[in-house]
Amino acid sequence: MAALIITIALAIIFAFLNGVHDASNVVSTMISSRSLSPTKALIMTAVAEFIGPFMFGVAVAKTIGQGLVAQEAVTLPVIMAALVGAIVWNIITWVFGIPSSSSHALVGGILGAVVVGGGWSHVIPSGLATVLIALFASPLVGMIVGFIFTRLIYFLSRGASLRINWFFKNAQLLTGLGLALSQGTNDAQKAMGVIALGLVASGMLPSFEVPLWVVALSAGALAAGTATGGWGMIRTLGGKFYKIRPVNGFSAQLASASVLLAAALLGGPVSSTQVVSSTIAGVGAAERMSKVRWGVMGNIAVAWLLTIPATGAVAALAYLLLNMVF
Repeated sequence: MAALIITIALAIIFAFLNGVHDASNVVSTMISSRSLSPTKALIMTAVAEFIGPFMFGVAVAKTIGQGLVAQEAVTLPVIMAALVGAIVWNIITWVFGIPSSSSHALVGGILGAVVVGGGWSHVIPSGLATVLIALFASPLVGMIVGFIFTRLIYFLSRGASLRINWFFKNAQLLTGLGLALSQGTNDAQKAMGVIALGLVASGMLPSFEVPLWVVALSAGALAAGTATGGWGMIRTLGGKFYKIRPVNGFSAQLASASVLLAAALLGGPVSSTQVVSSTIAGVGAAERMSKVRWGVMGNIAVAWLLTIPATGAVAALAYLLLNMVF
């Protein structure tokens, strides 16, 4: 029972840090384009992220809990080690203000712990392929969708007066709300999947399912992290790519919400940080390629590429220690 309690506590910490990291994804464009004050933007986002997981199902949680590794390989030390790897990486990137991927961190942690504990034979190839395709294709999709949406918006608003900026500024309340709902739906389910795995591994559940209290606990931890906010990452996403105007914020939020919600409904555990960052870049590129500070995007991409091997290594070491204790 002690091991299960520790596992649930680690999952809550992971979800909280995920919220801290990903607060910037939703609010950065609203704050940068001066559509909302930071406090109001964070409160609205936190509430929406709590509600989102109750609205759109648990397809992502099932992918994390059932599709990635064989059930017999998942023990409580494996789950704890995976979470430790993801949490350590999230703290490091939080301290340095790097908008890394909590999704990558969790996948890397699970793979590192399972491979050390039971070998590669316990990794489901088709499930791993699905997860990796979702993680690495989603930034490209986000950039393309952001580019297309921006060009379409400019076409539809051609000849409009400057008053249209008032529309784009205030419409971000709706697009920001939609983005927060879709992000909460996708991100909270990762903690849900891990807790459900722990309940199965401990014998508390006969088969994989996500109880309602697990949904509430995961969503609450994510929302609390979002309310706390990650100010360094908000500055990175909100201003270091380029100066964001109301039309940029509107387009980026609309495109990001579309990609994240589609992924959540299809069960793809994508990184909201990746999707939003690449969408912002796509929106800027739709105006002028030179407008985007591609060097900043490159630095973030390096952090993304390092996440899975780094968290896998930390989780592997954590597993060796935890397996001796438990």
